[in-house]
Amino acid sequence: MKLGRPDTEFMKWRWRPDECELPLFNAKRFLELVRGKKMAFVGDSVGRNQMQSLLCLLASVTHPEDISHRYAVDTKYFKRWFFADYRFTLATLWSPFLVKSRDADPNGHSLNSMMSLHLDQADEAWASEIENFDYVIISGGQWFFRPLIYYMNGQIVGCHNCHMDNITAVTNYFGYRMAFRTAFKTLQSLKNYKGITFLRTFSPSHFENGPWNEGGNCIRTMPFTTEEMKLAGYELETYLTQVEELRKAQEKGRKRGLKFELLATTEAMLLRPDGHPNQYGRSPHSNETVADCVHWCLPGPIDTWNEFLLYMMRREAWRSFNESLQRNIT
Repeated sequence: MKLGRPDTEFMKWRWRPDECELPLFNAKRFLELVRGKKMAFVGDSVGRNQMQSLLCLLASVTHPEDISHRYAVDTKYFKRWFFADYRFTLATLWSPFLVKSRDADPNGHSLNSMMSLHLDQADEAWASEIENFDYVIISGGQWFFRPLIYYMNGQIVGCHNCHMDNITAVTNYFGYRMAFRTAFKTLQSLKNYKGITFLRTFSPSHFENGPWNEGGNCIRTMPFTTEEMKLAGYELETYLTQVEELRKAQEKGRKRGLKFELLATTEAMLLRPDGHPNQYGRSPHSNETVADCVHWCLPGPIDTWNEFLLYMMRREAWRSFNESLQRNIT
């Protein structure tokens, strides 16, 4: 709004689930639930967007100390906040592909340069830090649409959108599936990891009137209705790819007593083309002309993700309490 957005309706719509009511976010209740614990958001800038939403929601109760410099040199992409009153640590660990990646383009990094992904190796940027966290929200999405070369066991196994005659072309879903599979296997293999893992599902973008790099924008000021927009096409395929890998992780996780939960936000966000910054995400005097139809305004639709998260955390805490009670009775 400071940068010129004229409408405010995008802040007032709320998701209503079928056959139940979703409670408003209760910052005090959230902080009591996470007292003495640690939470990490692992993924790209949309994952960081959710963490920023959570910081804003918690600000009605308390303000944290930024302790990022104690843990990382790159404090733009690796953030940690400490809520002293509740001994609660909130972190964001930058890892847009979840697996080991590097620039494949000899000209260096750009928004559409080619990347090499080692699909069978987790990104140490998060894997080496995650063992002592109690809650892990893992996500990924838009980066997998760029040109990618896939490696497994140190050998090229295919590529997406790379247009190389000597490499087998595969869909982006292959790399997407394998990245989440490796991330979940890594969490299962960590000896001291006992946290709850939440998979936050794919967050749709809403570019219209062209692609992101060809003048596309998101100028709508109202949500879609469920009659206007259905989960289908690549959004559905991306969502299902994540869910299938989560189901496998849930089965294997049970053997170790690990819990993997689904934070299903895709369908709700598909209906919110009005919730992006569009051209109002940066100063009108900047040289940037690309509209932002990927990230979400604050306050706005993304706050719903943290309402989902709190609801599921409370449900999980209640289950654990009942299980403990049953064991004691037995």
